[in-house]
Amino acid sequence: MGTTTQAMRVLSVARGSHRIHAEVTPGAGAPVILMHGFPDSLHLYDRLMPHLAGRVPVVRFDFLGWGRSDKPAGYPYTATNQAGDLAAVIDAVGNHVDADRVVLVAHDASGPPAIDWALANPGRVAGLVLLNTYYHWIPSLRRPPAIALYSTPVLRSLARAAARRWPELDRRLYRWQVGRFVVDPAIRGPLVDEFYPRYLRAQPAFWRLNDDLLGAVISRRRRIGDMRCFQPPVRVIFGARDRSLNPRVAHRFATLFPHSERHLLPNAGHYVQVDEPARVGDLIATFQR
Repeated sequence: MGTTTQAMRVLSVARGSHRIHAEVTPGAGAPVILMHGFPDSLHLYDRLMPHLAGRVPVVRFDFLGWGRSDKPAGYPYTATNQAGDLAAVIDAVGNHVDADRVVLVAHDASGPPAIDWALANPGRVAGLVLLNTYYHWIPSLRRPPAIALYSTPVLRSLARAAARRWPELDRRLYRWQVGRFVVDPAIRGPLVDEFYPRYLRAQPAFWRLNDDLLGAVISRRRRIGDMRCFQPPVRVIFGARDRSLNPRVAHRFATLFPHSERHLLPNAGHYVQVDEPARVGDLIATFQR
């Protein structure tokens, strides 16, 4: 099912007729499942991986439509279908690590699928880690400007038409928006240059998830009662300098989940795992209960 390169095993996970790219590294304890948001891929965790390697088993993967996973044309890229991607990966990695109980790590748009799966399978959750993410609509939640542009009905059609007609405009918007996600200017430029070509290949999934965004956060308000009854431990780790998924969102998560703790990292922004990889790595690796 996969190939081994040194300690890492690369898996091709079946998701119906499509394939999901996943990577597994060994360690002791419950496996940590790292999930990316948009417009990202599993490489969002490259700076974090050295701080987890050898300490815990780590699984990271690209959702369908992203990274090295299949990108089927016309596929309904939604938060609900991403929960299915996550389920497929957890089932598949059970052949390589003990996945009876897992630590889920969600960032950005992977919050809804991760929390959906956790609420549906609480007995299999050793812990839930939330990194600058969202789930349901709350007044303090702010969409980043580029996400607002591409997710607002009517406006999004005009924005996408402009992106197709003037690719340079799209590139500049991407560099500006994603650049704001990283605090350290020495990291910002190289990271944006590395991420942008991958984003272009995943653009259909990016636009479709934006179509789903408003409905996803509004519909999940009905799960608030389930969140209040969730028994596994939750660790909320937010970069405090994120203006959109901000400290007030972190506070909301910490007050809803009954067994939660909140960590605000003052020198980190939206890409908290990029800005503070050592601190985030410690908080994840020690979250084995």
